[in-house]
Amino acid sequence: MRIFSISPSAVTESDTLPARPPAPGYLWIACDRAEFEARQPQFQAVLQALTGTTLVDLHISDLQNQLLPSRFDCTSRYDLLVFRRLASGQGEAARGPVGEPALVPVRRGGPPVLRRIDTSPVGFAVFDQVLLTVHPAECAALETYAARLLASGSATADANARSVDPRLGGSRLPASPPDLMLRIVNQIVDGYLALRRDLSRQLDHWQAELLDPRTRFSNWSALLEARMALNQLEDICEDQRTAVLDWTEALKGWPVPDDAAARHEYELLLVRSRDVLEHIERVVRHVTRLEHNAETAVQMHFSAQGNRTNNIMRTLTAITAIFLPLNLITGFFGMNFETFPFIHTAHGLWWTIGAMVLIALTMGLLFWRKRYLARTGR
Repeated sequence: MRIFSISPSAVTESDTLPARPPAPGYLWIACDRAEFEARQPQFQAVLQALTGTTLVDLHISDLQNQLLPSRFDCTSRYDLLVFRRLASGQGEAARGPVGEPALVPVRRGGPPVLRRIDTSPVGFAVFDQVLLTVHPAECAALETYAARLLASGSATADANARSVDPRLGGSRLPASPPDLMLRIVNQIVDGYLALRRDLSRQLDHWQAELLDPRTRFSNWSALLEARMALNQLEDICEDQRTAVLDWTEALKGWPVPDDAAARHEYELLLVRSRDVLEHIERVVRHVTRLEHNAETAVQMHFSAQGNRTNNIMRTLTAITAIFLPLNLITGFFGMNFETFPFIHTAHGLWWTIGAMVLIALTMGLLFWRKRYLARTGR
């Protein structure tokens, strides 16, 4: 568990849960899912002391559920957002709602890039002065942002000590728990944006193999798994998009502050929400384009295979048509008739061979002119 006290001028980290939020500022309490489940009564007591309310039982189940898709819910005292992030490695063992046994993690085949599409949820409980995040063990996105937050807090404190504009000393600190939540969500979405390049590179390699006539593509199982992974990624991003849209609609329902500074912070929340939504939509568009490209490459592959087969059959049919009259001639001369033209003449064999060669050359030239025997480009 990590506890951060965030004020407009500094960020400090402590090891113990405080009894009251900082003034001015707010708290960020980050814990993994196993610790949240084990210390649930303590967290409820701390939230009661800090915010005057506790988490609803159903929301506690949502925060502990590792199979929950991205979703948003709200109450009069706090908002709840569940957002699925990319799991590192095998991730944590999948667990359903409280009381249900753990599930065996699915081992994905194919190239390593497909295994990175496994996801796990991160829960955000957003209060007025407290942000509670429940994440999987070793969540790289939260650890990365926590390090960036501490660095930004140090830079801001140094800028304040030198009496200069804090924005020149480092990135601006999050002004509120919703602002911090949106920045962490944006950090998670950036992982999906980075995944696009690896997926594009892998699918481009497969497309080149599919369309190369000199290679025999046999990695159909990996391609099928890639298409299934793309479908899964599209569903995940659609759930993320719906959750962020619900959050944005709830944010628009907040009363607009009268104070100029508070109104500016409210507008920044709207801008940041739209930015996160735009990033998610960019991932959705890219995944849809990859699915379309993969489907098009497969169709072009089978179309090229069918065209190649048609060319082979056309050539074989033309050769068969050339030799058909020659077989007919030899069949006639193989009949056991007493009297037959050219059988008892000295030059009958040569006249027959000449006629057969002339017929073969004439038909071969005719088929060549009609491009039945023409060489087709690869």
